[in-house]
Amino acid sequence: MSNLTLALAILGGLVLAAVVAYNTVTSRRNAPRQPDAASDDFSDAERSPASAADGVEPMLHIDPHQMPPGQERHEPLFDPDLPAPSASPLPTAERRGGLDPLIDVIAPVSLDGLASGDAAIAAMPPTRRAGSKPVAIEGLNEHTGQWEPPVAGQRYSAFQVGVQLANRTGALNEIEYSEFVVKAQAFADAVNGALEFPEMLDEVARARELDQFASAHDAQLGFVLRALHAAWSPGYVQQNAARLGFVAGIIPGRMVLPTSEVGLPPILGLSFDTQAALADDPAQSAIRELSLSLDVPQVDRAEQPFRRMREAAATLAREMDGVVTDSDGQLLREETMDVIGADLEQLYDTLESRDLAAGSPLARRLFS
Repeated sequence: MSNLTLALAILGGLVLAAVVAYNTVTSRRNAPRQPDAASDDFSDAERSPASAADGVEPMLHIDPHQMPPGQERHEPLFDPDLPAPSASPLPTAERRGGLDPLIDVIAPVSLDGLASGDAAIAAMPPTRRAGSKPVAIEGLNEHTGQWEPPVAGQRYSAFQVGVQLANRTGALNEIEYSEFVVKAQAFADAVNGALEFPEMLDEVARARELDQFASAHDAQLGFVLRALHAAWSPGYVQQNAARLGFVAGIIPGRMVLPTSEVGLPPILGLSFDTQAALADDPAQSAIRELSLSLDVPQVDRAEQPFRRMREAAATLAREMDGVVTDSDGQLLREETMDVIGADLEQLYDTLESRDLAAGSPLARRLFS
């Protein structure tokens, strides 16, 4: 073999070795980041049961434009230019049990004597909704003097049937009110009670006013965390989120930051590609972005949800080599975050002034 042939063979071997090395390095660099093998944080996240409040699913990036009359209202994104409160105040009548005249139509049912909780339960309508609005029935407990859902073994001196005026599907309309009347009357007849209905046109008008207020003061925030270089595996995302207090949600690819009180909606939601979470080999699934969400009216102001959302986004971006953007891919800078935070404080004040403080039972019902 000549020297030239030998040199070419050596050169070819070196080139081949360089190509293999380059491909190996590139493959490792582009492979999804994996969680630490020995991490108690990740193990805890895997073992943690889903939050009981995870049934409330914040929605991201909904069209903020109001639908034409007669169609369902969609949840708007947060608008920094919050409209002024409606000139005409919403009613603030006395609170009575779970039903509330602020957001419910309430029809009282008077009785000649006492009715048992067992009879009331048997008379309940099979579906407690009128169209898209929830219907509730409460009794005035003979012993406690409190309004409550009928309980077997208890006796009641009166009942009240209510239907919610508005929620995120829109305002109560005439058809839904009529359905409510039918169900309420059937219940009253079954317990031998006399029912008194408010005027339909007045209640429908009140529903529209409440819906207009709710539409103008609804807010659902969404941050997008995007990978700068290497993608992430589901385990890597879960491990880093678990270190911040997130636990596994009911839906694959979703985690939540629960409140301190069991049964309340989560403070924050974190979600990524469901298919990546359900893959046969999740370690090979590549995730390049995830979403952080906050449903403002559902979370108590005292939880400081927006501050925690900012901190979680910044920490995850730093630890996972990512950036925080909006849904259009625009970087969210500190100045922008400060503006949103200031507008949120104004929104909180407005909701509180209408007895619909964020995180309160009424706000959670209205903005659902």
